[in-house]
Parts: sequence; structure tokens; C-alpha cells
Amino acid sequence: MYVNSGYLNNSRIPFKDKSKPLIVGSCGTYRLYTRDRLPTWRPRGRLDYQLLYVASGKTVFYFNGEPREVAAGHMVLIQPRQEQRYEYFGKDKPEVYWVHFTGSDVKNILKHYDIPLDRNVIYSGSSATYVYLFKEMINELQTCRTGYQELLEMYLRQIFLLVQRSWEERTPNVSSHIQEEMDVARRYFQEHYNEEICIEEYALSRNMSVSWVLRNFKQMTMKSPMQYVLNIRMNNAVSLLETTDYNVTEIAAIVGYDNPLYFSRIFKKQKGLSPSEYRKALANRS
Repeated sequence: MYVNSGYLNNSRIPFKDKSKPLIVGSCGTYRLYTRDRLPTWRPRGRLDYQLLYVASGKTVFYFNGEPREVAAGHMVLIQPRQEQRYEYFGKDKPEVYWVHFTGSDVKNILKHYDIPLDRNVIYSGSSATYVYLFKEMINELQTCRTGYQELLEMYLRQIFLLVQRSWEERTPNVSSHIQEEMDVARRYFQEHYNEEICIEEYALSRNMSVSWVLRNFKQMTMKSPMQYVLNIRMNNAVSLLETTDYNVTEIAAIVGYDNPLYFSRIFKKQKGLSPSEYRKALANRS
């Protein structure tokens, strides 16, 4: 079992504070892999809000006495004085991050980011950015460096914003599993766009069929994976043409093309001008 957490002013006592609009009181993570079960039960809840993010595996939460399985890619919002009852099981390999927060304007802030107050389980999608932000909050609470309380608020607001974006971009009638897998695919293509990408190998690495990946990726993004990669390559090529003095051969290599002539043909087909023509037109406008 792995545990890491941080507390405001090094105090584990729950508190309600309305001196500022939003205050982060504590943040932490649990990763269960050696213990069979980790239960939490606070019949009367707490004075503050709690937001939990299931990063991997799954957990069981109880709402009005009824159990509900919550899988990775979801967050759970528990309001002040609401019963907190949930269990982690080692067989499910859960990795969960949590944050407690309070403040004078929490409800309006949550409404601003379209975080629903009438439901507990919220689709958030799976993202390494969530994990990064939670870890940064833990670190700030442990080190208490200059301006850390303000930074904590900024990190939490960024989490709210990412949840809002995930919810708004969610495709109706598509399962959360599909959306999570396509989020993983998009991040993979973004990170490896300038490498040779083989869809067959990617699908095999995720235990999926090629047709399943192609069908669902296009449904989510309106582009095939290769069209998606091409768009990233062209946008980055434009950025390099506009902001650097790299020649066309160097830019081609940076964005993933060994053959600069082929790159130039593709660029012209997409942008209407060759890379050299695009740069010349840019210079003439300056």
C-alpha cells in the first residue's frame, strides 16, 4: 500500500473557513496493492468538501446506503456534512487521489465550472495532468513555500476546469471506457506525432482491434488517427516556419518527415503554399 498526503498548517483537524473564496485544506493519494481492503466511513461527513479522483482500477462508494462501483476516469464530489462511506479493494488495484477544500464561495465556484452539485459521481476522463496536479498540491502542502496557498487554489481550479472540459467534450451515447481509451490514444499520438506510428502495433499494445480503434477514434475526433497526426505535424511545421530560422529540411525532420520533398508536397496540399512560399509570404507581410 502506498500513501502520501499533505495538510494545511500540518493540521489533520477538518475545518470550515470563509476568510477566502476557496481554500485547500488537505490533499493525498492511496494506492492499494498489498492490503485486501481499505474502508472509510464518516457517518456525519466532514465540515469541508471532498473531491476524489479514481486514476486507475475501481472503488466502491455508498450513497444513501446503496453501493456504487466507480471506475477510473471518474471523480466523486462529497459535500459538507454528507456521509462519507467508501471502500478500496486490493484485487481492483485502485489508485485514488483526494482533496479537501472549503471557502466562502465554493458553491458558486463549482457552478462556474459546471461541476454538478446534484450528483456525486462525475465523469472526468483519465489524464496524467490530473495526477500531476494532485501531486503538486501534496508537495505544496508538505513544503509550504512562498505563496503556496495561492498556488493550491490555482491547481484546484485547473482540475475543475479540466473536469468541465471533459464533460463538455464527452460524446453522448459513448461509454466512458471508449472515451477513456480514445483520450489515451490522443495523448499517445500527440507525444509521438513525429515518429513512425503503426496503428496495428498501437492497437495490439492496448489489447484492441485495429477496426475498433479506427471506428471509435474517428467518432470521437471526426478524424482518423493518421489525419489527426497529420494535423499536428502541419500545425507544428507552421509554428517552426513562423518562429525559427530552421530550413525546410530541418523542419521536415523535426515534425517527422525524412524526405523534405515529400514534406513540402504534403504541406502545400494542406496549406495551399509550399513551406518556402509560406515563409516568403510571411516575410512580405512583416
